[in-house]
Amino acid sequence: MPSYRYDRLSAQDNTFLVGETPTAHMHISGLSIFDVGDLTTVAGGVDFEKLRAAVEGVLHDIPRYRQKLQWVPIMGNPVWVDDADFNLDYHVRHTSLPRPGDLDQLKQLAGRIMAQQLDRERPLWEMWIVEGLEGGERFAMITKIHHCMIDGASGVDLAQLLMSVEPQKEPAEPRLFVPRTAPSASELLRDELAHRVGMPMAAIRGFQALRDETEDFRSELGIRAKALGELVSQALDPPSDTPINGPLGPHRRFDWISFPLEDVKALRRAAKCTVNDIVLTTAAGAFREYMQLRNVDPGAIHFRASAPVSMRSEGEKGAMGNRVSSWMVRLPLDRDTPLARLEAVNEITQGLKDSNSALGVDMMMSVAEWTPPVLLSLGAQSAGSQTNTIITNVPGPQFPLYMLGARLVNMFPMAPLLENMGVALALFSYDGKLNWGFVSDYNLLPDLSVFRRAVENAFVELAEALGVEISGALAEGD
Repeated sequence: MPSYRYDRLSAQDNTFLVGETPTAHMHISGLSIFDVGDLTTVAGGVDFEKLRAAVEGVLHDIPRYRQKLQWVPIMGNPVWVDDADFNLDYHVRHTSLPRPGDLDQLKQLAGRIMAQQLDRERPLWEMWIVEGLEGGERFAMITKIHHCMIDGASGVDLAQLLMSVEPQKEPAEPRLFVPRTAPSASELLRDELAHRVGMPMAAIRGFQALRDETEDFRSELGIRAKALGELVSQALDPPSDTPINGPLGPHRRFDWISFPLEDVKALRRAAKCTVNDIVLTTAAGAFREYMQLRNVDPGAIHFRASAPVSMRSEGEKGAMGNRVSSWMVRLPLDRDTPLARLEAVNEITQGLKDSNSALGVDMMMSVAEWTPPVLLSLGAQSAGSQTNTIITNVPGPQFPLYMLGARLVNMFPMAPLLENMGVALALFSYDGKLNWGFVSDYNLLPDLSVFRRAVENAFVELAEALGVEISGALAEGD
C-alpha cells in the first residue's frame, strides 16, 4: 500500500517538471501592489517581520509549501515528501528598489526574479517583499510557485490565505511543524511497482464509472474520440514561425496594462459574446499590429494561441495540483477590421465549446499516467512548437482584499514561457479591473512596451467599432 508519508505527483503535474529546461522555467508568478498602511516602520520601510509571521501562521493550511521533491529510484517518478530542514527565511525574502523606485524598476526586478529557476532541493516557492517604491506609501509582493504544485484556478495558495475581506491587522499564531519521516528508496520503488501493477484495474474501474455516470455512453465516447482526433490533427498542422518564436534565452521582461472591467463588460454586452471573446479579439488585434511592425504579413501566417481551460469539478475546487486542459485557438490575424476578428473569434470559440475540444488534452493527460518520464519529457518540451503564445484568463474577486490591514491595490499575473515561445499573456480580474501581465524573452521581444501599447490600441479600436464609449487604460499600478 502507498505510504501516508508522501504524495505522488499526477502525470500532468510531472509534465511541468520534465518540460522545464535551463531557459524555460515552469513557475507561475504574480506581482501585487499594496498600500503600506499600518505596516510602515518607524524608519519608513515595511514591517517585514510581521509579514513573515503572517506567512508562518498559515502554512499549516497548505502542507505542500513545506514539502520538497524526492524521486523514485530507477522509475524516475517524483513524489512530495516533508522537508525536515524547512527554513522559512529562504522562501520569504526582503528587498528594496533604489529609492525613489519607480514602476519601470519594479517591472525590471520582476523580470529578473521570473528568470531565476526555483531550487529543486527545497519546496518550490518564493515570496519577495519589495519596498522603496516612490512616495513610500506602497510596497510590492512578488510570488513564485512551480506549476507542478498549482494551476491558475486551483484556488488555494499562499497569497489567498494571507488575504482577507476585512482589514485584519494581526497575524495568526503559527502551529508546530513536525515533518513526517521521508520514505526510503526501497519503499518508494516497492510502492511504485505496486501502483503500476494496479493501473490496469484502475483504468477499468474508471471506464466503468464513466459508463455508469453517462446517460448516452456511446455518444460520450464519440465526443471524446473526436476531441482527441482534433488534437492530433492540430499537431500535424503546426503554427507558423514568427519573429516572436525561437530559442529562449536566460532573461525575461515583464510589463502590464489594466482596463476597467466595466469597459470590458460593456464591449461584451454590445457584441453579445463572452469576456473571453473580447480578450482573444483584443490579443489578435495586438499581435496583428505587432507583426506588421516586425515586417511580417499577418495574413500569411498561421498564428495559434493556447488558452488554458480549468477541468476542475465542484468537488476538486481548492485542491493543490493541476487539473487543466487547453483550447488551441487560431487567432484571426488575417482579418483587417476589429469586428471581422471578433466574428471569427466568436465562431472559433463556439466551435471549441460545441466539440468539447478541451477533452482532447484531458484524455492525453490520462494516458500520460502510463508514460515513462523520458517520453513524457520529450512530449512536454515539444509542446511549445504547437503554439505561438499562451493567453490565460483567471477571474478574481471583485471587492477589495487586505493583508494585515494593507489594502491590495492591484495584482498582475506572470505566466511561464514554453520552449520556443517569446511572449505569454496572463489576465486576472480584481476589484473592477481586468489586468494583463506580459512576460517575454528578453531578446525575442526587446520592445515589450510596444506590444503593450498594441494591446491598448486593439482594445480601443474594438470599442470604437462597437460604438461603445470607454475610459481606456488605467494609470499604471492603480
